[in-house]
Amino acid sequence: MTSPHQPGAAPPPGCPAHAAPPQQYPPAQPDAQTPVKLYGPDFAADPHRIYAHLRQYGALAPVEIAPDVTAMLVTDYRAALDLLHDDTTWSKDSREWMTTVPPDSPVMPMLMWRPNIFYADGPAHVRYRDVVVDSFKLVEPHELRARVHHAADSLIRRFGAHGEADLIADYARLIPLVMFNNLFGLPDSYSDRLIAAIGGMLDGNSPEEAAAANEAYTSYIMELVGSKKAERGPDLTSWFMDHPNALNDEELIHNIILTMGAGNEPLANLIGNALSRMLSDDRYYNTLSGGALTAHDAINEVLWNDPPLTNYSAHFPVRDVFFHGTWVRKGQLVMVSYAAANSQFDTTGQAGPGSGGGSHLSWAAGPHACPVKRHALLIATTAIERLTAWLSDIELAVDASELTWRNGAFHRALAALPARFTPITPDQAGATPWHNRDSSPTSSTRSEAISTERRPASAH
Repeated sequence: MTSPHQPGAAPPPGCPAHAAPPQQYPPAQPDAQTPVKLYGPDFAADPHRIYAHLRQYGALAPVEIAPDVTAMLVTDYRAALDLLHDDTTWSKDSREWMTTVPPDSPVMPMLMWRPNIFYADGPAHVRYRDVVVDSFKLVEPHELRARVHHAADSLIRRFGAHGEADLIADYARLIPLVMFNNLFGLPDSYSDRLIAAIGGMLDGNSPEEAAAANEAYTSYIMELVGSKKAERGPDLTSWFMDHPNALNDEELIHNIILTMGAGNEPLANLIGNALSRMLSDDRYYNTLSGGALTAHDAINEVLWNDPPLTNYSAHFPVRDVFFHGTWVRKGQLVMVSYAAANSQFDTTGQAGPGSGGGSHLSWAAGPHACPVKRHALLIATTAIERLTAWLSDIELAVDASELTWRNGAFHRALAALPARFTPITPDQAGATPWHNRDSSPTSSTRSEAISTERRPASAH
């Protein structure tokens, strides 16, 4: 897609320094030398205030994503679409950029080049993407839903009798891990290792933590690949290995690393952020079973307002380019803010369908759009529906204003989501997660209805 270049731009901004204090937003004239930090407690607490400030720079704004690591952030919806669809001007290859950044930077695990679908261009990208798309096609939706039911029930059994839970630590972060461990062919016992590694990479609290998380994650994947080389199974790892595009060992490992990483932490945040909305907004329920809005509605609102992966889509121009009013140097890191673009035309802090002039960008767009968003949506929706069906009176255990968000430039993630509910036990009357776990809490009612519908007229 050709980008509409706008005249009257200044040269590329210089190195950022410090963001203005909150009470100075918005400044009369934004200083091109002023950095805007996309990390730390201020950004985590209220990112939309920061995005409002960034828009004053134009379609692109200078940001700092970690100490001594700067980037240009696209906050304009149209500019984001133009960048995401233009794979001639923009490359995904980060190797040249990596030479300009401290090798121990906490953001390096999220941005360093690897031979995978995310960092490849042209034919190499198509080759990798076909492996991922074709393999996920072998996962039938009804089978995936049944796997989510099983995973959800197994987790709810752990805390159902307690009457309280942290829906992030006890549910939202564990559901994808159980799911993807299973889909890729490893047992649930590996889950703790996986969540610690992926969480450490996304949080990036220190160079040491980021490096240790990256090493732990790579070790996990190496063990996975080793086990499947010894014995294939009906799983994504085996299907990646046996795909006609014939990935070599390095390509195989790095495409699994990306696919599993993209399928875990962001999906956990999508589930957690949606549950937070459902439990803090009266539009969803007085009791969850009687709410006017659904889990699907909550997920859609999250994708518009608080995307689980908030700022990403790293791109690097192949030449100096004058893009939407700003000069961008060859090889400079440019990222897309899905959250800022989605809410560009909204003045209430609550974006929605059409607020950005079209669809939300939380799955990105163009050739690098998420290849398995239908699977992600099915997992998230089913996990939320399963939880709220078993625990129909669940509610927040704290005021919504007390919820806190995790640090990080890339994600929008709650630190915790404490909730309470009427305890459920294995010996209570009716269906529970401890038995009939392959059928939903309302399966008996639904089965009876189906039976009645199919009963001959003479039987009535």
